[in-house]
Amino acid sequence: MKWLAIALGLVIAVLQYRLWLSDSGVRELGRMQDAVTQQRSQNAVLVERNQQLAAEVRDLKTGMAALEERARSELGMIASNETYYQVVPAAPAAAHPTAAQVAAR
Repeated sequence: MKWLAIALGLVIAVLQYRLWLSDSGVRELGRMQDAVTQQRSQNAVLVERNQQLAAEVRDLKTGMAALEERARSELGMIASNETYYQVVPAAPAAAHPTAAQVAAR
């Protein structure tokens, strides 16, 4: 009877080791739960992106406003009744010397 208790104690110890300390035990469960959480957050971001793309496709198929917006922003097109103005930023002050700087030279 004493040997049976010792054998059962060893079996329980081995099973506890496998449960708590092995790679396929509680540690792996925690890693898998973290991976699932990360994947769910990535999926939520991708679902939102897919919904935005689907809405954009719907707009492009049904409305002219979306097509016109794309033509303006991506292709630089203007309508026939519009005037195009190009605004050029001013050059830095160092690039154009003043009259006093030219006379000092």
